[in-house]
Amino acid sequence: MHRTHLRILTLLLCLFGLAAGCSSEPVVEALPALIVINEQEITKADFLVEFEQSLQKDQQLSGIEREELQRSFLVQLIDRELIHGEARRLNIALTDADVEVALQGYRQDYPGSSFEEMLAERGLTLKAWREELKESLIMEKLLEQAVYSMVSVSDEEVAAYFKANRDQFDRPEQVRARQLVVADEAEGQEVLGMLRQERSFAEVAAEYSLSPDAEQGGDLGFFGRGEMPPEFDAIVFDLPVKRLSDLVKSEYGYHIFLVEEKRKAKRRNKKEASEEIRAILEGRKKEEVYLAWLQDMRARAVISVDWAQLEKNEIK
Repeated sequence: MHRTHLRILTLLLCLFGLAAGCSSEPVVEALPALIVINEQEITKADFLVEFEQSLQKDQQLSGIEREELQRSFLVQLIDRELIHGEARRLNIALTDADVEVALQGYRQDYPGSSFEEMLAERGLTLKAWREELKESLIMEKLLEQAVYSMVSVSDEEVAAYFKANRDQFDRPEQVRARQLVVADEAEGQEVLGMLRQERSFAEVAAEYSLSPDAEQGGDLGFFGRGEMPPEFDAIVFDLPVKRLSDLVKSEYGYHIFLVEEKRKAKRRNKKEASEEIRAILEGRKKEEVYLAWLQDMRARAVISVDWAQLEKNEIK
């Protein structure tokens, strides 16, 4: 070939990045995939990013603990990718409005700035967390349509479960109470004075209480004996309805209680327990069919893992 033609060809190859040694930049070789799932590759770097985000902030792990968690997370990641692949195959999708409604619902569980604090602890932006939520919702929609739709519980199954577990559905004595918690006795006496002047317990709790239930006006819902700390039981089960307690000291601070309602112990019949039983049996069946479905997905998939990267402690 003429030297001029050779120089032109080499120049063209350099311009298109096809000739080795044309650039002063080092050639970066593609890193081997850690996981391949039906030709979908996940690199070690991507795995590490997701794994670290799954840990709590400043979580201290020994080398063995980290290795065990990584292996467990790797299996979860494979299952997640299999489910995502099936969702794409079945064209399972969500609208932006669906995601936004769910996002607002989740945010209600994080009072004040705790939602933003949760994102910061996980090292996530709102956009990244929204994508996580969208993926989770798509997975739920897929399971409802493709897996759980085959689950049903008959009246005969409900009756048989009730007969075999009769005592499980006896409801113990319960109370529904509100609480207010402050840090020291002096503040507790001050707040108790406000309540005795007939200020709304819910409003005062929302303003002064240190307890997480302050957002709900201190409402603890219904509970039976032994479900709360002993200091609670010692007061609320003997306290008349709509009567304020005195200050009660515990390891959490100084409490004030208000009993809103009491329920006597009751032996429920099958009709009263049927909704709860149906939910129990549906939950069990859903878990069974999900595991069988997932096992079938794994069996039909082509999955490979470069375990050498783990065994050589390349994942730190």
